[in-house]
Amino acid sequence: MGVPNAYRHCVLKKHVVFCNARTEAARTKNAEQTRKSSVSVPCWRRSASVPWFYMTTINQLVKRSRKSAPHAQKTPALTRGFNALENRPAHFPSPFKRGVCTKVTTKTPRKPNSAIRKIARVRLTNGMEVTAYIPGIGHNLQEHSVVLLRGGRVKDVNLRYTIVRGKLDATGVENRKKGRSSYGAKKPKTA
Repeated sequence: MGVPNAYRHCVLKKHVVFCNARTEAARTKNAEQTRKSSVSVPCWRRSASVPWFYMTTINQLVKRSRKSAPHAQKTPALTRGFNALENRPAHFPSPFKRGVCTKVTTKTPRKPNSAIRKIARVRLTNGMEVTAYIPGIGHNLQEHSVVLLRGGRVKDVNLRYTIVRGKLDATGVENRKKGRSSYGAKKPKTA
């Protein structure tokens, strides 16, 4: 039931006030907001995280183009060399690096696994010292052995590098019949 306009102002001294005028004002304000939101706005202006005024102009892109985000190297020791003539480090990627074992030891792997893993601390020709995994069953490596290192992560012992079997001082795995190329094993001679 509607209230006449005469009663919109104060009625019954100071205490009772009809608030219809206030609710009508709120209703008209909501209607205006919905009308404004229904206006079509480009999708790149609509997103709250990136306001429309952060969009780059063509001139800005011509002056300074977009650059891809830098990513960390997975095997940093293989990306560094050493220039002996200029006596300073050189940056170039290489698939393998030669090094000398400074310590050969074992390590227990992470939680679900429990076998003892064979590892070696290797000083590379570029001066860096890294820990590498020795793959395969059994090895002949000891201190001062010269080995070849490649990239290859071993998750359960947290290592980034793997020693190449069958090269330099690291012999291949004996009595290996399958997957021999990964372990430097020759094909057994058939009688």
